[in-house]
Amino acid sequence: MSRFARAETTLSPASASRLLLAVMGAASLAACAQSPVGRQRADLAPTTKQVAIERPHRVAALHPHPVYRPHRSVDTASAKSSASQGVASFYSDTETASGERFDKNELTAAHPTLPFGTKLRVTDVSSGRFVTVRVNDRGPFVRGRVVDISPSAAEALGMVDKGLANVRLDVVQ
Repeated sequence: MSRFARAETTLSPASASRLLLAVMGAASLAACAQSPVGRQRADLAPTTKQVAIERPHRVAALHPHPVYRPHRSVDTASAKSSASQGVASFYSDTETASGERFDKNELTAAHPTLPFGTKLRVTDVSSGRFVTVRVNDRGPFVRGRVVDISPSAAEALGMVDKGLANVRLDVVQ
């Protein structure tokens, strides 16, 4: 056997330990490259606009914005007049945002921005029927609707069969 062949087949203890350390180092580096922490950091920084659009901010979806924001007027006479006009629906719930227990027999409403206790005159534009309700809840969170009213208020307006009505809201008190 030649001198070179014999050197390839036997390793000195120092060479063996160096080779073992090199293999272990390479294995640990490979494991770090595949760790979930490295992948999460890469996912957090979108590389293109398309990636940012595909992953919308989820917190905003948990807190829907009010559909209606009334215009603040300096003139108190115009503030008492028509607050808004749009579509109304009726609802039933177990508890209101004000903490009251929901009663379907009371004339109450859910409005996105008016203070609790505000009295509203809800007038059906097509029939002219109206009812005065008290705001005790938040809502509606459906785009295009300005108020949700209790079933008894919906019955007074004659909108139970239709489900929706085009209404005008006037702040009474």
